[in-house]
Amino acid sequence: MGNYVLKWIVTVCMFYLVSGEGCSLVLKPSRVVVAFGEPVSVNCEAVRPVRVLGWESAIGAAHTQQDLSVQWKVDSLIDWIEEPICYGVFFTAPRQCEEKLNLILYKTPDSVSISAVNHTGPMVEGKEYQLLCEVQNIAPVQYLTLRWYRGQTEVYNHSFADLTPSSPVQVSSILMVTPSKADNRVQYRCVAELDLGPEGPQPPPTVSSEPLNASVHYPPTFLSPEQETFDFEVDAEVILDCSATGNPTPVYTWQSSVSMPETSEDQAVFTSSSLLPGTYTCTASNRLDKKSKQFIIKEKSKGA
Repeated sequence: MGNYVLKWIVTVCMFYLVSGEGCSLVLKPSRVVVAFGEPVSVNCEAVRPVRVLGWESAIGAAHTQQDLSVQWKVDSLIDWIEEPICYGVFFTAPRQCEEKLNLILYKTPDSVSISAVNHTGPMVEGKEYQLLCEVQNIAPVQYLTLRWYRGQTEVYNHSFADLTPSSPVQVSSILMVTPSKADNRVQYRCVAELDLGPEGPQPPPTVSSEPLNASVHYPPTFLSPEQETFDFEVDAEVILDCSATGNPTPVYTWQSSVSMPETSEDQAVFTSSSLLPGTYTCTASNRLDKKSKQFIIKEKSKGA
């Protein structure tokens, strides 16, 4: 007799079925967020006398013909398509109604990784690159936000609210970067954040990638003007400073329109007390470019 009643309940014509606000069933809690493999239990309560009260579920199904409440309970929830429904058959109209449990089964990602697309080694200033963030086995993906960080600053975020799968999936995000020399040695990170609402864990669980250390090559830039003029007295010490920044580190060469004392090929600062009037040219170069700087040496007029 009991099995016949249950079968009749499940197959009842939808004409008699009521759900939503008109239903006399209350789920406690009404929304449940459960980590994969963790236990879960929800009570379904009838607010008026009920003939049969039960849970329709692939696992943990239960029913009662006596009480005003029935519990759905699972010791370890691992079913990604589980949609428990509490149903009631009443003595008075509406004779039947149901309430579907808002159940969120979630899983944090196995891994979050970051890499440059089709590129290895240092980046070059001014060129555009793609950074790829890959997230393995996360669910449900519609609650995921991927946050991109340059150092400690969030520079972009990517949400997946338009996706619908409930089971674990792999997703990715692309960040376009055009590095400058200020980006040399900057760390990029990608953080997967699973925000499951107020019923979920607080703060929302996050998994971060290992940092991607950016190495940026850029051409030489002088630290002082590209042309300097010096008036000096005979035998006075003169300092010619050709220092430049660059990556790779610049190398230096010197040339002069007059005789020049010997200097190292890779000497940025040249100091001498025996320079003749004339033009001295320093060239700073690396594999990206070379730039030249001129020092014009004039002898100070007597009495000046």
